[in-house]
Parts: sequence; C-alpha cells; structure tokens
Amino acid sequence: MSNFDQQREAMVQHQLKARGIRDERVLEAMRLVPRELFVPKNCRHSSYSDGPLPIEAGQTISQPYIVALMAEALNLRETDRVLEVGAGSGYAAAVLGQIAKAVYAIEYYDELATLARQRMAVLGYHNVEIKQGDGAHGWASRAPFDAILVSAAAPEVPPTLLEQLAVGGCMVMPVGAPRGGQELLRVRKTEDRCYQQESLGGVQFVPLVGGTDCPRD
Repeated sequence: MSNFDQQREAMVQHQLKARGIRDERVLEAMRLVPRELFVPKNCRHSSYSDGPLPIEAGQTISQPYIVALMAEALNLRETDRVLEVGAGSGYAAAVLGQIAKAVYAIEYYDELATLARQRMAVLGYHNVEIKQGDGAHGWASRAPFDAILVSAAAPEVPPTLLEQLAVGGCMVMPVGAPRGGQELLRVRKTEDRCYQQESLGGVQFVPLVGGTDCPRD
C-alpha cells in the first residue's frame, strides 16, 4: 500500500466516518479517487489534510468531509444522472462518478475545465463529462438530472437549475453571502414547480461566478 493509499484510508476513517458519514458507497468512492492527482504538484503532500487546498485559477478544492457530506446528502443511485456546477479540479465529479451512472460537470474557468478533462481521461473516468461554461445556466441538452450538486455559493438557488432537476430529484447547494452567512441547502423537487427545502448546516464556499456570454448548451 502506497503512502497516499494509507493517507486516503486514514481520511476515510478519521475525517469522514468519525464525523458521521455512513453511506458506504460514498466512503468507498472517497477511498478510490486519488485526491493527490486533483491538486497542484506543490500541494500533493497536503492532499489528505482536513481542509480545502488552493488549485489553479485562484480557486480551491473543497475539504474532503464537505465533498463526502454533499455526496451523501444527494442519496445517489447507480442509475442516476448528475449535474455538478463548479467542477473545479474535477475531484467531486470523479467521486460522484464512482456512484452514479453519469456525471455532467460545468466549470467556468477554461484552465480548470481543461485540466479536469485531462484528469478524467488519464484516470479512465469515462462516465464523467466536463465542459466550460456558466453553471447557473445548467446543461439543458443533458437535462433532466436526478441530482444536482453545486460546488459554489450564490445568494439564491438559480431557477434554471431547479427547472432542470427531475421530479423526485435532489439538489445540494450552498446559499448565502460570499463572506459568511452561507448554509448548505438540500432541495427536493416533489412535483413540477414544487420543492421541499432543508438546511444541512453552515458552510463557506467560493462564490458562483458566471457571465451571460458563456454558452448555455
């Protein structure tokens, strides 16, 4: 077992299980995805630290516990089609792809989208598709989605994403001000234009960015 393998298992035991992550599919996905390959080389020694890390384009990769918490909150099935908004390095998309049938991930920064696509190709994650674009617009040609994970915060849930969520589907997203006051919301679509919402606790994410010049599809 390599040193990174040992660190990954320690992460699962001490950062995830110890904090209440119980979904075995999520735990196994976190064991399988090599987080050290989703961070810059100069940060690999800290790949399994209990916190976020800087990545390219001035962005961050989320704390492992937060990735696991959001994945567990989606209650994914192996037949699900998932949209991720704010793919970043591609780490969360890779984790989701270990559980769900297909993952469609959108990243605003072209540099990050390119690197994430390269990582998926190298690691053989063929059920994860990544494009550059404005995540608030969703991915209409791939909709509807059984689950949506938004890895960046906005003042409110984008209506377009709610429209692209299938009836019976679930969305997990941080909502609130850029600096403080954010909470992680789980939104279930019970009927067309009918939703149930609950808070999963306080969080701190980078803001969701986008522009109307980005392609919608």
